[in-house]
Amino acid sequence: MTVNYTRIGVVGAGAMGRGIAQIAAQAGSEVLLLDSFEGAAARGRDAIVAQWNKLHEKGRIDEATRDAQIARVRIAESAQALAGCDLVIEAVVENLEVKRKLFAELEAIVTPGATLATNTSSLSVTAIASGLEHPERFAGFHFFNPVPLMKVVEVVAGFKTAPEVCSRLAGYAAQMGHSAVQAQDTPGFIVNHAGRGYGTEALRIVGEGVADFVTVDRILREQAGFRLGPFELLDLTALDVSHPVMESIYRQYYDEPRYRPSVITAQRLAAGALGRKTGEGFYRYEDGAMQQAPEAPAPKLETLPAVWVSPRAARRAELLRLVNTLGAQIDSGASAAPQSLILVAPLGFDVTTVAAVDRLDATRTVGIDMLIDDAASKRRVLATNPATRRDMRDAAHALFARDGKAVSVIRDSGGFVTQRVIGTIVNIAADMCQQRVCTPGDLETAVQLGLGYPRGPLAMGNLYGPTNMLEVLFNMQTVYGDPRYRPSPWLRRRGALGLSLLHEEE
Repeated sequence: MTVNYTRIGVVGAGAMGRGIAQIAAQAGSEVLLLDSFEGAAARGRDAIVAQWNKLHEKGRIDEATRDAQIARVRIAESAQALAGCDLVIEAVVENLEVKRKLFAELEAIVTPGATLATNTSSLSVTAIASGLEHPERFAGFHFFNPVPLMKVVEVVAGFKTAPEVCSRLAGYAAQMGHSAVQAQDTPGFIVNHAGRGYGTEALRIVGEGVADFVTVDRILREQAGFRLGPFELLDLTALDVSHPVMESIYRQYYDEPRYRPSVITAQRLAAGALGRKTGEGFYRYEDGAMQQAPEAPAPKLETLPAVWVSPRAARRAELLRLVNTLGAQIDSGASAAPQSLILVAPLGFDVTTVAAVDRLDATRTVGIDMLIDDAASKRRVLATNPATRRDMRDAAHALFARDGKAVSVIRDSGGFVTQRVIGTIVNIAADMCQQRVCTPGDLETAVQLGLGYPRGPLAMGNLYGPTNMLEVLFNMQTVYGDPRYRPSPWLRRRGALGLSLLHEEE
């Protein structure tokens, strides 16, 4: 097979550079590995060889393939050795001036037809290329760590990048076994931009005292289906990586409220509680294992009050069936009887507002999140308001835990945990489509492969309903008076017309 680039240079022999060099050699390219630190390139090559030896031992590749790949990776003693490369990829420290200086040096060395690419994750491709004489041959080529396993790469066009350069890089990504997604040169590109909603909104929820880290993680894993909770994920990626990206994207978007970082991560970063690699982050780790206290059992009550369900509850028919299945007596009156537990199921609104507007007895009112089909989740989430009596809270908890399903009880806020986080994820994704950062299809691919979400953000919005997403966002904006929840015009138009969020415009 003829590869798009037969000889490539990789500058930087850290984890990212090694990974890029490995998959490039596997694709059939000759690879020259360069690092400014003495011995780093040799150590990088040794690490790549060790990976191929492991694959050979496991029977994943044969001896001839292993030996051929090893022969294709060599060490470059200086930048001059890259003169014959038709592609040079940079994977050095995330510093604008360092990258500019490096590419100015490389441009003077490589041939006029060579492509130059940066693996930057958060810096402007246009800004890096600004000092080049030929920025049209320069693009972003952003891989994710670990490169051989994360099968997505963002191809980013700078302001002056020639379209054929991006097309050629996308084709090369396919030859390396990766899915290429094409992005405009906007802060965070696709994956780091789309990922702002998950961690930042979870941090706001904890910062408001709605729930603790462990509870938020449990809800988003077991109710919403995410593979890792946001705080588990922050511990895995480490705050010395994650927090600067939060700050960078926020500042590059001129302090857009949707992307506002949290003092929680700033403090933990200052304290050195970075996550797994330091043994302490949002969780403690012993021998690499996360330590977590067991969840408190649900209260056991011999008798339960009758249950009155608000006529305005989301999925009211489903909620009534669930209450009946769990064995509670249903209060079918036009208003709640004096001793009944009052259940509300708002979208975006807080339980306090619903109780006040509907003139319910707040002391007996408890909210339940019904955004997601109960049969599709492994956890139910209840919310109290400041006036809810303890006996009513315990009655609701005991009732909804009767069939063995896990139950979390959180404090009142506009929107439940899942509503807030999913609403924010969908809204940011819609805004990315509004800005033409990428196509909806590339957005879905990038998020699923780069972030490991259960589905892409637009598919997520379709699953839970564009009109429901709009209701959650409009109501949260009302409760908080905060522009970070203003619905994207792109989402509003599709919701108003009843269109799929994956609908492509002409």
